[in-house]
Amino acid sequence: MNILLTQKLRLTVACAGLLLVSLASSHIYTQSKNKQLAPQDSSFNNQQENFVPLQSQISFTSNKVAAPISSRFQNPFFTQQIPDEILGKQNVFSSQHNLLAASAPYQVVDEFKKYKFSINGSQVVTPGKLPSSKINFNQGDLLAVLVNTRKYFQDYASEDPDIMRTGVLATQGVTVTDVLKTLDFMIAVLKEDIANNRATRLQDSKFINANFRVIKWSAYNPKSKQEKQLRITKYAVFTHPGSRKKTSTFNIPIYSLKDNSNNDKFYTRYTKQDVLSGIYEPGGREFGKVTTLAYLTRNGLEEAIMEGTILINFTDGYKAFFNVDRNNGMAYIRGLKATAQKRYWYFREVDAIKGYGYKIDAKISIKPGVTFAGDILNIGLGKVIVIEHTQGGRKHLQMGVIADTGGAFLPNLYQLDFLAGIFKNKQEFGQNISQLPDHATAYFLVKK
Repeated sequence: MNILLTQKLRLTVACAGLLLVSLASSHIYTQSKNKQLAPQDSSFNNQQENFVPLQSQISFTSNKVAAPISSRFQNPFFTQQIPDEILGKQNVFSSQHNLLAASAPYQVVDEFKKYKFSINGSQVVTPGKLPSSKINFNQGDLLAVLVNTRKYFQDYASEDPDIMRTGVLATQGVTVTDVLKTLDFMIAVLKEDIANNRATRLQDSKFINANFRVIKWSAYNPKSKQEKQLRITKYAVFTHPGSRKKTSTFNIPIYSLKDNSNNDKFYTRYTKQDVLSGIYEPGGREFGKVTTLAYLTRNGLEEAIMEGTILINFTDGYKAFFNVDRNNGMAYIRGLKATAQKRYWYFREVDAIKGYGYKIDAKISIKPGVTFAGDILNIGLGKVIVIEHTQGGRKHLQMGVIADTGGAFLPNLYQLDFLAGIFKNKQEFGQNISQLPDHATAYFLVKK
């Protein structure tokens, strides 16, 4: 009897032990699965805010389009790859994480990539559709800006990680891969249409709606939340007379930093007011540390800083573009008049109007009429935009590319700056932009 009881007791203990092991294994498995699907504290939000899912290699030769694209006219960058080591930095997520990112709040950052506030992506971007109207743009100019922007991604992805941010469009599942596909497809379509001497299909809203995801951009301004249309400001390149030497008329210098300024950042100690007091002029305490490019009027300097580029007509007959290069690291203060701003920009001579770029030698060459300046960190470089406004009872559509930025756009989810052209003065500029809207409905185009 005792032997039977002992055997039963042993059997009971063994069964209980097996049950405990089974339960423990199930608990550990469940925790493991939950960890794979759930965000890892705040680090997940930081990953989602900074980067987007990317493939380890990108190739677009297999894209299918509604109308065939001749290989003869394919973009030369159509099959270029961003190196694996660049893509490896982008925190590649699983499909489950993509779903989580789409519903997660987006963390808006300032120009120093510091957190400012969070928003739900649906407050800014939602699925949309273009109205049935012709889309306006100059075909050759748009092609040039698309090609130059695409090449910037190809050449500088490793040096400029900011361009690998998708920004708020990540909440719609848009990745940098999608941005590059969009640029490549548009380049191929434009090249074929221009070669065949026909109006491009990209001006046909039906073609756009069939081949692209159309994502409506609703303005989000924390200080004016009732405004849903984007504010459309305009900028330009102005021509100004200037002199190689200081005169009574042209007495405000613009300077260029020397190459060794990257090591000795002395220029970050001085405000605009310090510079204009003569610290770099003969007798000044920093004389010889910079190169004098030209002398302008004070109005010429302020317009050059505000617009980013100036075309100077020198008194000796020489003409040249000059573009902002580096600033003194002092923040632009919104609402403060230009002459009181402490931020000061140093310039370089360039061969064209220049837009975005992490350094002066890398800046994107841009064209008026097809270029927008915007928030590169929170909206993203290379986004193709169509703006819609009503004039004379008719809908007007205008297409352009975000290929430029500025201090007023960091952060800024409610405004785009449209490059209107090159003008002699503010009056000519004002007459030109009087036909352009102050506010518009905006759409992102993303290749399906």
